[in-house]
Amino acid sequence: MISVRNGNSMKRAKSSWASRMVMLLIVVLILMAGGYGYSTMIEPGLLDITRPVIVVKQLPESLDGLRIVQFSDTHIGEGYSLQQLDELIEKINEERPDLVVFTGDLIDKFRLFTEGRERLPQSLAKIEARLGKFAVYGNHDRGGGASTYYRSCMEEAGFKLLVNESYPIEMPGERRLVISGLDDYLLGQPEEEAVWSSLEEKDYNVVLVHEPDAAAQWKTIHPLDLILAGHSHGGQVQLPFIGPLIVPPLAEKYVEGHYELESASRSRHLYVNRGIGTTRKKVRLGSKPELTVLTLRHTPA
Repeated sequence: MISVRNGNSMKRAKSSWASRMVMLLIVVLILMAGGYGYSTMIEPGLLDITRPVIVVKQLPESLDGLRIVQFSDTHIGEGYSLQQLDELIEKINEERPDLVVFTGDLIDKFRLFTEGRERLPQSLAKIEARLGKFAVYGNHDRGGGASTYYRSCMEEAGFKLLVNESYPIEMPGERRLVISGLDDYLLGQPEEEAVWSSLEEKDYNVVLVHEPDAAAQWKTIHPLDLILAGHSHGGQVQLPFIGPLIVPPLAEKYVEGHYELESASRSRHLYVNRGIGTTRKKVRLGSKPELTVLTLRHTPA
């Protein structure tokens, strides 16, 4: 009798273990399905409005409290519609920015985006900024035949498209606010010296560039104060304790957020925006679309 009882106990134990394994498998499949649904249908449609404060000791008094709104990598097309862009523009204007900057990759696949080409500059023209709107080329703006359209679109919308050039803004006092932009590093022709030679130590110099890792080579360029970039999408998919699974070329060192960079003579800051849209696959996980509202401060508020 003892052996029969032991046999029955072992059968019940095996059956219980099998049941637990089946339940665990079901839970895992549910989590995977939920994660897939969230990453493809929910998170790509969210918006994280980040509000970094950049503290600069030598900041001119006229720039204390300056608000810069940065958006990037909209990749308009199948994964991001003009209606979504219009909603984003409303949020940008609600921030009442002093400056608005776009750091590249407006349309995802230019040759497939035909119906909205006429309307797109009309939407972007609704963006309001007290001191101006500025943009640079991204790799998607240079590739696929998009280059000429991108220039005309941004200029029609009231953006100053900066291609290896600088644009000074006169401010009260002796120091100017200078916005510079470099051409795309993957498909364009960036001419760094053309920009560096136009910068003056006395000014507050902001540089726009699509690919953030270009800034890693600028340690000896002294008159740079703030660098704004995009391109990375924050990896689009990030996992806890692992980080981004895949990042594009020239966005491997600086992936997202605020970095204080080494500089010989003054504090230098880089901010990498995670972008708005997606490319290749409409998926985001742990890397929400981002609108950056950046404030310059002489001292912490």
